[in-house]
Amino acid sequence: MSVPARVSLATLGVADVARATEFYESLGWRLSAASVPGVVSFFHTAGGLLSLVATDDITADAGLPTRQPPPNPAADFRGTMLAINVESPAAVDEALRSAVQAGATLVKAGGAAEWGGYLGYFTDPDGHLWEITHNPAWPLDPAGVPQLP
Repeated sequence: MSVPARVSLATLGVADVARATEFYESLGWRLSAASVPGVVSFFHTAGGLLSLVATDDITADAGLPTRQPPPNPAADFRGTMLAINVESPAAVDEALRSAVQAGATLVKAGGAAEWGGYLGYFTDPDGHLWEITHNPAWPLDPAGVPQLP
């Protein structure tokens, strides 16, 4: 048996599920009724689902050692980034503004990329890095998912 090439669910470990849920709801994301308040929140996206779970619960479930949170989560890059592709440079700037208004930290303002696109970065209140990008070589389908050649 092989491993299916799909991402069904991306889970973010958070310090406070209720606070993190409020942040993503303020971005306009739709919370699933399958969510359990304060325990796990599921959000519908154009691709797989996004879930929010307490970091301590994830480490306990996986049998990993508990990690002490850094003093400044927004500056603690964990080697993982999530990305949202949008239809234009103006949409990048608007999404970054909306994220900051919802409580995100702007990491890098929107700007031209050396590969011909336009992008910017923010971190959510738990320090998860998000990229908002426009790639003119990747058209978006009606759900906003990039269509690669």
